[in-house]
Amino acid sequence: YTKFATGLGGQVQTLMAYSAGNSQKLYAIAATTLSVFDVSTAGPVGAATVTGLTNAIWEYINVTTAGGNYLYAVNGVDKPILYNGTTWARIDASSAIAITGVTTTSLSNITLFKNRVWFLEKDTLKAWYLPTSSVGGAAQVLDLSSIARFGGHLVDLDTWTIDAGYGVDDNLVFMTSNGEIIVYRGTDPSSAATWALAGVWKLGSPIGTRAMLKYGGDLLILTYDGLLPLAQSLQSSRLDPRVALSNKIQGAIAQATTSYGGNHAAVGWQILYSAKNNAVWINVPVAEGQQQQYVMNTITTSWCNFTGWNANCWEIYTDEPFFGGDGYVAQAWTSTYIDDTANISTNALQAFSYFGSRGVKKYFTRARPSIFTNGQPQIFVGMNVDFEIADNSAALSFSGSIPGLWGTGTWDYASWGANLAITNNWQGITGIGYAGALQLKSASSGLQIEWASTDVVYQTGWAGI
Repeated sequence: YTKFATGLGGQVQTLMAYSAGNSQKLYAIAATTLSVFDVSTAGPVGAATVTGLTNAIWEYINVTTAGGNYLYAVNGVDKPILYNGTTWARIDASSAIAITGVTTTSLSNITLFKNRVWFLEKDTLKAWYLPTSSVGGAAQVLDLSSIARFGGHLVDLDTWTIDAGYGVDDNLVFMTSNGEIIVYRGTDPSSAATWALAGVWKLGSPIGTRAMLKYGGDLLILTYDGLLPLAQSLQSSRLDPRVALSNKIQGAIAQATTSYGGNHAAVGWQILYSAKNNAVWINVPVAEGQQQQYVMNTITTSWCNFTGWNANCWEIYTDEPFFGGDGYVAQAWTSTYIDDTANISTNALQAFSYFGSRGVKKYFTRARPSIFTNGQPQIFVGMNVDFEIADNSAALSFSGSIPGLWGTGTWDYASWGANLAITNNWQGITGIGYAGALQLKSASSGLQIEWASTDVVYQTGWAGI
């Protein structure tokens, strides 16, 4: 990652992307300063655009009406804030654009459904909606108290696109703190002719208030059961956990949710989809300023674990993933192949294999990894045996030169990077066992690395009986 905007003065807990035609802006809210900053361009931030907030955990949407293009945000404590591309306004019953019928400081979450802005009322089972194509007006209530038979309060809401046999349509999905999924379809909640309850289902409890994400025509939900696609989950997730996208790492997810789940307002839990990188990831808050991400390749549905991105929150801006850290906003997954100023370190352990000889003991002696790289990274290769997954090797260090960047490096002084070239040197390994799994570690800075294959040399011993 690369630090993009600095000087925010505290943990950045919310990022909000404003998009109106060709205009795109990114705003950050920091916990210590409790202010909104414009972080649309790289460098130190200027003066805050909104000050005097109570907390830095906000939910937002973009909405367009005849009056303009707006960014609308709520946090359940302060008055909602509304941005029209030029100025910010705080919304209550007497503001220029007013909401009546509900105390606006109690509005804790927000979404847009069929030309209506919808809100959740904090710590209740009530949802509120505005007139169509409007960012103000008389709010009407949809009380789910008689629907949610497990009680609790509403945590999140979003739209779910589904073809139920009569054409593709959007449904409105509510999720309670006790894991109930309540789905409505229709257009006008005040009319029984155009509004109906589609169903109520029970899943695991959600983790955090950012527990839902639109993903193609489906809706992903982050719960104590894992990361679930709603369409399959409503049919069989609790009976067949294999429908969870996180099924392959269910042990790791279960351990993370147990250790760091906290309450439903836990800061840091979030799902993000980066189409440019073919990845979906779950942000896991280990501690303040210390996070990790479970990352799924959307092509292979394989998972890995990212560390070093100490992200409290995420947002996609100009098609790139950005995160909020301690006093800064960073652009992630950059092509610099360096974590700010730190080396990139990797640790991969392949699946265990009997190498075609099950029941035969093997003495592993050498391995030759084939690595495509444009430099000389530090590489370690070893062999774990008989399903031992512990890493007993020493940490690697790297102090090589960083290739120059075009337009930045000085001619005749900068070291220019080369194209990817293959390196395949033999390394000694040790290990005696029936099954083995190759472990490869690397340390580098400013270098690209691709692991293509590995050759292994071993001697066979006696066969077990």
